[in-house]
Amino acid sequence: MSSTELPFVPPANVLPKVGTVRVAEGERLRSVELPGVTLTIRSRPPAREGLPPALFVHGLGGSSQNWSALMALLDGVVDGEALDLPGFGDSPPPDDGNYSVTGHARAVIRHLDASGRGPVHLFGNSLGGAITTRVAAVRPDLVRTLTLVSPALPEIRVQRSAVPTGLLAVPGVALLFTRLTRGWTAEQRVRGVMALCYGDPGRVTPEGFRNAVQEMERRLRLPYFWDAMARSARGIVNAYTLGGQQGLWRQAERVLAPTLLVYGGRDQLVGFRMAQKAARAFRDSRLVTLPDAGHVAMMEYPETVALAFRELLDEAGELGAQRARRADRADAGGDAADEGTDESMGG
Repeated sequence: MSSTELPFVPPANVLPKVGTVRVAEGERLRSVELPGVTLTIRSRPPAREGLPPALFVHGLGGSSQNWSALMALLDGVVDGEALDLPGFGDSPPPDDGNYSVTGHARAVIRHLDASGRGPVHLFGNSLGGAITTRVAAVRPDLVRTLTLVSPALPEIRVQRSAVPTGLLAVPGVALLFTRLTRGWTAEQRVRGVMALCYGDPGRVTPEGFRNAVQEMERRLRLPYFWDAMARSARGIVNAYTLGGQQGLWRQAERVLAPTLLVYGGRDQLVGFRMAQKAARAFRDSRLVTLPDAGHVAMMEYPETVALAFRELLDEAGELGAQRARRADRADAGGDAADEGTDESMGG
């Protein structure tokens, strides 16, 4: 992309402050500096110690907030973190300007390696689904299970409703779009995004809509917002054209981790017809289809997705292992209490 297509983006260390990011009750944010990237990490304290770690990766134009509802429902079974990909949410752009699927996957891997939290239960939505598929394929040691909600995997016949998003990848289109929509309010933009991403936008609560508008207003003040969108969209398109071992479908076949696939019947961005192909590609897969869901089932139907994930854990033997560990700790506590009683009686 030439320097004339999008406005100049200043280095991350001189970016203006544009307002704070919303943090839901029970959540906390922290910034993690890694080679070449700085990531904002959203987390929830687990319900108890010793729970297995999980990492959630959002899609194009999204942020770690997209996972807040699901993370809250799973805080009794995993120790969850959600990251803002470079250039999204509250994370500044990557130092090298690399927004490819591989570049984003590298950021996820660097975080997991640096934190020492792997192997994790890895979640991805849309672009995040492509990213986490690549992570699971090239670094199986980092992944316990893989949960993909409407993953952006290559389609031969792209839905007509997904074409405008794909056009962001074309040089100059993002700048043209910003000019054509300069008069749009944040509220108008949010309504458009929700109409595209939700099977039923009416499921969004008034509070959820207000929060989304505030976040949109914040993002539009970021000088790199459209650059991150355009380059990441181009990254998806480029990933779709890769063949051989770098092809996303070939990498899906290499994933060893038990995989949960969630597809929405009203998804306007990822074809519902791709669900069966994905179920065949991932060797150890479980498929959940939600006829009324759109592109972000974890936001529309978080309870259903949480239940499906718990069933995945149960099938993979994870929940049974957790119950056994809790029972062992309870027995150990009981034994210690008995010993203390015996000593006091003997004294």
